[in-house]
Amino acid sequence: YAFRALVAHLQERPQVQNMDLMTLGGFCRNCLAKWYLRGASELGLELPGGYDAACERVYGEPYKDWKSKHQAKASDEQMARYEASKGLHAKHGDDARPAPPPLSDVCCAVADPHE
Repeated sequence: YAFRALVAHLQERPQVQNMDLMTLGGFCRNCLAKWYLRGASELGLELPGGYDAACERVYGEPYKDWKSKHQAKASDEQMARYEASKGLHAKHGDDARPAPPPLSDVCCAVADPHE
């Protein structure tokens, strides 16, 4: 649910630039697409269309279309923040952190909404 909600949240806010997501959160929509693809792979599923299909799932349309409609050219200030924050950026491929376990020891417990 969390992944779908985050994707929907970002699809409703195309004005939020990937560059700003990277400098503030260390990830962007492309990272989400890579994690989506990796998750499918770890479950033994093949995503037809591969990374492009994963991007379309995250962006809600082909990436090149989203980019031409919504992505602004990064300013010098944004580029400086991006470079300064590189140590916080998500890792992919061989440098990626191991995936978290699918379930925690508390995930199936009934949550008390009053806590």
